[in-house]
Amino acid sequence: MQSFFLKSKLHRARVTHARLDYEGSCAIDKELLDLAHIGEYERIEIYNLSNGERLATYAIAAEHGSRVVSLNGAAARKAVPGDRIIVCAYVMLERWQATDHVPVSVVLDEHNNPVHRTSGWATPLFSHRESDSPQPVCPPDT
Repeated sequence: MQSFFLKSKLHRARVTHARLDYEGSCAIDKELLDLAHIGEYERIEIYNLSNGERLATYAIAAEHGSRVVSLNGAAARKAVPGDRIIVCAYVMLERWQATDHVPVSVVLDEHNNPVHRTSGWATPLFSHRESDSPQPVCPPDT
């Protein structure tokens, strides 16, 4: 029997835009999508920490390095710029596959910079100081 399991998440992302007059989706910095192993057009669920709203949509890539997190179309009614959200992607696995499954979690700071990433070994991928951009401290998983 198959069940849905958390595949990956962007934790505490800050909404940068809410564009009602845009075709629906959620635009996310391509670098952040790659770090979280979320594919373009992949279904995502968004949990708004600021107001409790929850929604499902799909991810589209925003410019690499832009730190954009934009809720578009109807989703724009669920958040305002500055809201903190969790973006999750799920995977369907057989129960036996799930025993070794560990989701990817990318924690973001108030500027949507990645400050911590866990997967497999639950090790940080980044070391972050206020004045510096994130610096890799271990190789990304392949």
